[in-house]
Amino acid sequence: MTKLIIIDDDPTGSQTVHSCLLLLSWRVETLVEGLQHPANVLFILANTRALPPQDAAVRLRAICRNLRLALKQLNLKDWQLVSRGDSTLRGHFPLDAQVLSQELGPFAAWFLLPAFLPGGRTTVGGHHLLHGRPVHLSSYAQDSRFGYTTSELVAWVKQKSAGRIPQTAVTGIHWEETANPDHLLRRLAALPQGAVVTVDASEPEHLHCFGQLMERRRQQGYRDLCWGAASLINALVDPGPQLLSHGDLPGLRRRDPWGQPQPGIILVGSHQPSADSQVAKLLTAPSVKGLEIPLDHLGHNGIPTHLATSLAVALGHALQDERRTVVLYTSRGERLRGDEAGQLALARAIAQLQETLLAPLCSSLGYGISKGGSTSDTLLRHGLGLDRVVLHGQVMPGISLVQPPVGKGQADFPVICVPGNMGTDETLLGLHRLMEPKHNLAVDLPPALKGRDSVSAERFSTQRSDGLIPHGHLPPEGQSDRGSGPITRRGP
Repeated sequence: MTKLIIIDDDPTGSQTVHSCLLLLSWRVETLVEGLQHPANVLFILANTRALPPQDAAVRLRAICRNLRLALKQLNLKDWQLVSRGDSTLRGHFPLDAQVLSQELGPFAAWFLLPAFLPGGRTTVGGHHLLHGRPVHLSSYAQDSRFGYTTSELVAWVKQKSAGRIPQTAVTGIHWEETANPDHLLRRLAALPQGAVVTVDASEPEHLHCFGQLMERRRQQGYRDLCWGAASLINALVDPGPQLLSHGDLPGLRRRDPWGQPQPGIILVGSHQPSADSQVAKLLTAPSVKGLEIPLDHLGHNGIPTHLATSLAVALGHALQDERRTVVLYTSRGERLRGDEAGQLALARAIAQLQETLLAPLCSSLGYGISKGGSTSDTLLRHGLGLDRVVLHGQVMPGISLVQPPVGKGQADFPVICVPGNMGTDETLLGLHRLMEPKHNLAVDLPPALKGRDSVSAERFSTQRSDGLIPHGHLPPEGQSDRGSGPITRRGP
């Protein structure tokens, strides 16, 4: 069995599979245990997107060197490496791929597949699209740290590499070529080592064809590096039946010693426009209490004591005295603090404050919802003090539910991880009501959540008028597969 090892630059990239471990630590012994898990998929949550380039490279090298030791200790030779990146093209590419190549390569080729089909992110004719429009026209391309000006992947690679990877060094796979796979394999075999290959994908069949191609390349003796978004994982493995049903979710909520359900915490750190509208809708619910972290009060010199104290008192009162679910959110809109160092300093201050507020109150919480990759990392790694979690599945496509393994701290605490770039205005409110269904009578659930027992893959709701905000979907009704087997690998 080939072990698919995914080094994830953000904690939300496991959004298309289930029944596997997500590691928040890369100690050798933790990696060994992860590699021994029966699933043939292992995620290592590096969270490098939250770091400056130099620190990201250092972290990746540490992960790779420990991974090399773990693979050697187990004498595991049948593995494939994936660098999971963003479906809206933000992140440290090509730095991440270069470091992985230096430490665990060389690799015959780099395959780039940034599609995430449930979120409307597709690649057609070498151009990456968001709901059919060039992704460089979206708000994601204006990111203050990872912005870009082209949706043509060949030109994007050149731009992100500052010209070190010229357009002439990049080729592409277009799916009319799959009519003659032997010819395609010969063309790829003729490429120089380390060539960059972009991959079109706009339909599930394209993912299946790519998985077959990679399997045949492995049989021919090639070891390739794959870089891409969550649909890339579906190309390489078959996740099997979907986990979870919506009816299961209220039962996952933790209870106090007297059997009463405990309140939840909903953390929102993402500054994407879609996150702003989701918070605004969520705060209309009388069942939640909003607490804002005022970013203008977070200076370069750390967290003001009075701010931390006042937020801690208000949070403790709401959770423990009022027993209300709290929405702890940062001031809306992106705050530009000069250069990248200023932006990262602000992000660190937010994470430190969230950790300070949450750590003493974990035992009072029934569930968590986190919006944004770094926010999810803060909650899991620092707020809950975890070194791994079990991915149970998706409550909506692209939105995962994880829990600590049995025997670990905060056992059974469910956390729903919502990527910053996913969802409609109703998403956070809908998730809150799935966890606390007694509040559903006050205001109707979003259309996609009505009358459905389990997650599905059909698109729901209507698209925003600007066409740029990703939309959730619900897959067809299915069984809760608590007894299903491990993820299986795709093959010819």
